[in-house]
Amino acid sequence: MRTGDSERKNAYAARPDEPVASFKLVSTIMPQGSGKQPYTYKVALGIALLLTVVTAALGALPVAIMVAAFAIPIVYIIYLYDVNLWEDEPIPVVAAAFVLTGLLAWLFTWIWSDRIGLSLDAIGNNTTGPSLRDLLILLLLVPVVSELIRQIGPLYLASRPRYDDLMDGFTFGVVAGVGYACFETLVLHWGWINGGFAGPGSSAGTWISIVLLHGFIKPLVYGSATGLAGAEFSGLGEGYDGFTPRWVGGLLQAMVVNALFQGGIYLLGFVGGRGSTIGAVLGIVWGLLLLGALIIRVRTVLHKGLLEAALESAARGGSNHASGELAFCSRCEMPLLPQSDFCSACGNSVRSVPKSARGVTAPTAATSGETQA
Repeated sequence: MRTGDSERKNAYAARPDEPVASFKLVSTIMPQGSGKQPYTYKVALGIALLLTVVTAALGALPVAIMVAAFAIPIVYIIYLYDVNLWEDEPIPVVAAAFVLTGLLAWLFTWIWSDRIGLSLDAIGNNTTGPSLRDLLILLLLVPVVSELIRQIGPLYLASRPRYDDLMDGFTFGVVAGVGYACFETLVLHWGWINGGFAGPGSSAGTWISIVLLHGFIKPLVYGSATGLAGAEFSGLGEGYDGFTPRWVGGLLQAMVVNALFQGGIYLLGFVGGRGSTIGAVLGIVWGLLLLGALIIRVRTVLHKGLLEAALESAARGGSNHASGELAFCSRCEMPLLPQSDFCSACGNSVRSVPKSARGVTAPTAATSGETQA
């Protein structure tokens, strides 16, 4: 209404003070909590990142790998509990999307990395150059099967009536993605975990690059890609959309992103020779480029989904988020107009907040009187 831009490209629905085309990580993968306490998650991720870099630089590889593997999953699960996303059922929901996916990830990663096996180890020590067999595994087998595994939990949960919202489908996908990345990292670098402390040395740059890539960039790439497919499965309106062409497109998009990530990391690992830090650093750059493109894509899909959902709700007579009783915006705490889907003060989407916080009503007169007394 203020700009005449019906698409609101300069006001992201889950965080109106940010444009849609932005690389803001927290408000992208944690939209429900980005309005009230975004710095909490930023600080938590920053501490985990610093701890990982310091331990890897000192040669404490077991500690660095464990911190890198579990940092983002732990922060994300705490976020889910913090915003009370699914009210009284957080444990089974998280268990279905995270633990089940993690166990399947452990099994499949062990099969392709140990039973089938590549011609190089996790550090890239292969002096003979790229192998066609390795490329086929990393470009076809791993991306396709791993993405299908990551879809199991989110699709099951998103098909339940209580969790059929677009934001739910996206969140389930992110949980599955970071869970898969966590267990895959543990399997691929189990030798480092069992190898004990290496002590600071000339390989510190390579160690730091690898733990950053697999502990921070990879889970965000996996989570964002799988989350997009989950959002397409849930879709808009009442109920979930299911196995539509949009979901197929989201699934194929996730598989292509996985293939580009795996193949790019593999090929860049040969730059600079055996165990080169240059190749590991280039792998980080490649992962960040893919992650940046995914973040823009995620924000576009979520933003459009929230806008369309609000319009559908208004066409049907308004939402129930603030119907009749006085309610307040979870972000700016200003009163919401009756039947509103967006805050008139800050533009925040009421649909982007946890279900438990939608349409939080004002205290009753009796309660107010007791408080004043």
